[in-house]
Amino acid sequence: MDKYLLPLNPSSPQNPKPLRRRQWNRCAIELNGRFEPKYRHEISSLLKQSYYEIGAFSHLYHIDSVPCQTHKNMIDNGARFAGQMPIRKQGISAMEFDNKGIYLASVTRSGCLAVHDFEALYCQSSESLPSSKEDESKHLMHISLSQQLDVVRWNRANQDEVACTSVKRNEVLIFDIGYVSSDPVEVLRTRHNVTVHGSDIHKGLSDLAFTSMDDSRLLASDTYGVISVWDRRMGTLPCLELTTNSPSALNSVELNVENQIIFGAGKHGIIYMWDLRGGRGSAAFQSHKEVCHPPLTSLKLASMLDKIEPLKAQSHIISKEIHSIDFDPSCPYQLAFHLDDGWSGVLNIYNFQVTHVHCPPPAWLNDSSTSSDLLYLRKPSWLPTFSLYAVGSTSDKGIHLLDFYPDPSSPCHVDHNENMERIPGVNHQNKQNRFVSLSEGVTACAAHPLNGTIIVGTKQSSLLMISQRHQSF
Repeated sequence: MDKYLLPLNPSSPQNPKPLRRRQWNRCAIELNGRFEPKYRHEISSLLKQSYYEIGAFSHLYHIDSVPCQTHKNMIDNGARFAGQMPIRKQGISAMEFDNKGIYLASVTRSGCLAVHDFEALYCQSSESLPSSKEDESKHLMHISLSQQLDVVRWNRANQDEVACTSVKRNEVLIFDIGYVSSDPVEVLRTRHNVTVHGSDIHKGLSDLAFTSMDDSRLLASDTYGVISVWDRRMGTLPCLELTTNSPSALNSVELNVENQIIFGAGKHGIIYMWDLRGGRGSAAFQSHKEVCHPPLTSLKLASMLDKIEPLKAQSHIISKEIHSIDFDPSCPYQLAFHLDDGWSGVLNIYNFQVTHVHCPPPAWLNDSSTSSDLLYLRKPSWLPTFSLYAVGSTSDKGIHLLDFYPDPSSPCHVDHNENMERIPGVNHQNKQNRFVSLSEGVTACAAHPLNGTIIVGTKQSSLLMISQRHQSF
């Protein structure tokens, strides 16, 4: 056997050095399989730059082959505008996606409720020659009601139900999308209140919120400073009323993640909070008795903004009407607010401090008028990730994509520092907010809960689709 063995080379060392392997150069993302929050924030600048308008759909819909009320108003308003006559109120007043982003519900000031198939809209926008006319056969629902509509919400615990209401009425109309009917399956009403002179107090409903615990509990803020709470198992009248001790309108209502704290905000720039976890409020909520409950605390937003020294040095801060409040889906302690002058910001509900502020240029700086904008309560929307906030402009045709990341590295943070250390290995770009120009003025925004596509409702009752360019990062 020895003759078949190769002789040992005496010149080779007895203990050769081991070969050096190439240094591991994989990033942490490939090792742990997930994006770190700061990395996600770094690449969010690329996301903001990729958004642009890919489709526009006018509300040219029909009911039984006859133009719907919004369609008729569009034709009528076009004739009035050509003749230099006042334009009647119109526009998309609110929109919302269901939990999975399959359907989009929208309502108009002319009284139309529509449930759109998102995939059909997106595919039509992605065609080489996109059409401005939506395929009506893809609608899951389209009805025209004899009243102005200002709010639409999906039932978070039962996605077959969609609810809408109006600041002109004290009713919540609940529709089941499984039924082909223009009649609601249930109508909830507020209790009547009478003044000392015996006249009835008109209460229109300005916003809705469903709890995620079950499909029976619903809240609605009204134009007289009250939040009504229904338990649908107990009847069509509220089981609880949360009061502000002020007859001014509440424009927006929000529940925290645990469905235990209710936030309301409105006309006088005050954010109210009701805690239902203990005390009389909790007992009343559980026993289904009619109880009027004052807020646990109230926060005047102008006073909190006045504590920000750089902002106070540049602006004269006065109380402004709050159009909307909304929780960040990727950071549940961030409560965004949007004011009637176009300002937006974030309130940290853990310490009750304003952490982010965005102040766009005033309308008069661009020779623009906001008189027509006063007809609308603008409704911004959070994107599902990255803590990005989409807000319609008060003076231009377009939306602001605002970076409200919960860290001083955000350009909107009150303690922003441009010289903060950056993550190595990332294509760094300036973290700046971005303005996306659009073809029409914006009244409401809704972000897809999974892919971040933004649908915008306009003053001309159109739907605009804003999505990312197809590019590699």
